[in-house]
Amino acid sequence: MPGTADKPRWMMTGITTEPVETYLYSLLPARDQVIAEMEEEANRRNIPIVGPAVGRVLYQLALISRAKTVFELGSAIGYSTVWWAHAVGAEGQVVYTDSDQKNAEQAKGYFERAGVSGRISIQVGDALELLSEAKQQFDIIFCDVDKEAYPRAFRAALPRLRRGGLLVADNVLWSGRVAEKSPSEATTKAIQEFNRLLYSSKELFPTILPIRDGLAVAVKT
Repeated sequence: MPGTADKPRWMMTGITTEPVETYLYSLLPARDQVIAEMEEEANRRNIPIVGPAVGRVLYQLALISRAKTVFELGSAIGYSTVWWAHAVGAEGQVVYTDSDQKNAEQAKGYFERAGVSGRISIQVGDALELLSEAKQQFDIIFCDVDKEAYPRAFRAALPRLRRGGLLVADNVLWSGRVAEKSPSEATTKAIQEFNRLLYSSKELFPTILPIRDGLAVAVKT
C-alpha cells in the first residue's frame, strides 16, 4: 500500500495491478542524486509528485515533440519541472508555478543543484491566472493543479497552446474513482469533466495512459 516502508507514496495507486506496477518500477534505472533526493523528500512529507515512471514519459514527450517551451500548472517542489528542464535543453524554457513561496524557494535550490536553473522561470501565484497573463503560446502545457480546478485549467490552457503542441495532465484516473457513475467528491467530478472536455474537443486528439494515476496526453490539431 502507498506509504509503507518499502513503497513510496507516489508509486502505488491501484490503476495497475500491484505485481505489474512493482515490475515496471523495478526496470527503471537509478535516478541522479537531485531527483532521487526529491523523491525521498516527497515521500517523507507526502508531497504529490508524478514519480519516475511518469517523469520519464514527460521527458520522452518533450523530446519527441522537440518542445522548447513548457508551462507547468502546479509545480510543488519542482520534481516534474526538473524532468521537463532536462528535456528541453539549454535553449529551452520551463515555467514553474506554485502558490506557496516556500515550495518555490525549495524548488529553486533543487534547480540550482540540478544545473537547470537557467532554463526555468519561477512564478509564484495562481497558476491559471499566470497562464492567462502569458503573452506567448507554449509547446507543452502540463496540468497538475488542484483537481477541482482541472476544467478551468483546460479552458485556460487551450488558447495558450500552439498548434501541434501537447496538453498533458496528471491524475486523470484519480485512483480509479473516475469510473464512478455518481461520484460525491467534487475532485472526482472535476476530473471526469476534464476528461469529457478533452475527448469532446474538436481542437485536441487525446489519449489517456493508464500509468501510475493516469496521464492524459492530447495534441492540438
